[in-house]
Amino acid sequence: MNLEQKINYQLNKFPAVKKIIKRVYQLGMYAISPKIKSEGNIVRVSPDDGAEYFFGYYDKSPWDATGRYMLCMKAKDTWSDVSPKESAEIILIDTQNENKAEVIAQTHSWNVQQSCMLQWLAPDFCSKILYNDFRDGKYCSVILTLADKSERVIPFPVYSVVADGTFALSLDFSRLYRLRPGYGYYNVPEETANEKLPDDPCIWRVDLITGVVTSVLKYTDFATFQPRPERQEKDAEHKVNHIMISPNGKRFMVLYRWFNGQRKYTRLMTCNVDGSDMYVLSDDDMVSHCYWKDDKHILAFENKRNGGAGYYLMTDKTQKWTHLWTDMSADGHPSYSPDGKLVVTDTYPDRARIASVKVMDGDKVTVVARVFAPFKYDNDTRCDLHPRWNHNGDMICFDSVFEGHRGMYVIKVR
Repeated sequence: MNLEQKINYQLNKFPAVKKIIKRVYQLGMYAISPKIKSEGNIVRVSPDDGAEYFFGYYDKSPWDATGRYMLCMKAKDTWSDVSPKESAEIILIDTQNENKAEVIAQTHSWNVQQSCMLQWLAPDFCSKILYNDFRDGKYCSVILTLADKSERVIPFPVYSVVADGTFALSLDFSRLYRLRPGYGYYNVPEETANEKLPDDPCIWRVDLITGVVTSVLKYTDFATFQPRPERQEKDAEHKVNHIMISPNGKRFMVLYRWFNGQRKYTRLMTCNVDGSDMYVLSDDDMVSHCYWKDDKHILAFENKRNGGAGYYLMTDKTQKWTHLWTDMSADGHPSYSPDGKLVVTDTYPDRARIASVKVMDGDKVTVVARVFAPFKYDNDTRCDLHPRWNHNGDMICFDSVFEGHRGMYVIKVR
């Protein structure tokens, strides 16, 4: 861990002070750094009409199975609020017809980090899409058939969808909005707002065939499993986030977090999809972005007590891990290519406000793109690159603001 990272981790205890010091430092370093706008064979695919275009998170692909069509979000303002009150449009881009953009739907529940969980729906990943919305005073998810624009409304929002498209897991987007606004939705008041540790469900299973919703785990299930003293303090506040279902659909991972004042603790947990067989995979306090390599292994960026900050490949239900790319100590959003041979990740803006996309082939690390991040997009309304693979594993899509507004871009890597 370099000096900047050590200072950053210490300042995490004082977020208001950190925000000021970070901005002063960034302005000073940017003033004396070389200026670039972009580097790499980057191609814009979203319209260049001044609107804000982006896809969302790094664990989903905007491409359909044919590689011709891409999904995208369109919004007026993504820099003033992390979960904007205005609706956003869902766009279908035809990459074989001069990137023609068609509005196919609208959503009223979205945020700047993960959009509305917009995605192609299995099993064919080309005839239907799935996204979250707010209708009739409640959160829901919508399955839209593209051929006839018919809808099927599921009475619950989704977070992570199983690979065969039959069910999803979800969480409380209203509690998430209060505790981490860039990842939740504002529409529905949180029912557990006055409870630090609710004895209420925090993860649900959503059947995408029947629409039946069943609770899987409570906050107290996490808090009482192999408890640590920091969680027993009365002021500790609890939440879950970042659910990801394993490729075979049998287990899921989730980040369980609790807060003592300004101090944040994180556990990476894995469970069967029915909530059984819970396991603490990482208990090193700081773990962020993860990805299933296969049904047994998870790649995660974390700060291990015995290894420092970096990317670690862990074996589920064991304490076996391998520190990969030991020179890379900066957080990012990693994912494996569909054939499992490559890994892509990104970086947050450096002292010159430059963010990078990196591809790892074994031990070889290649920077395939570098882009400028204007100060207009910063802190909670920042534009993370969130690189994602196409189904063939030869192209990467990422969001960026190097042209002055959010746009969706692709780069060929094979």
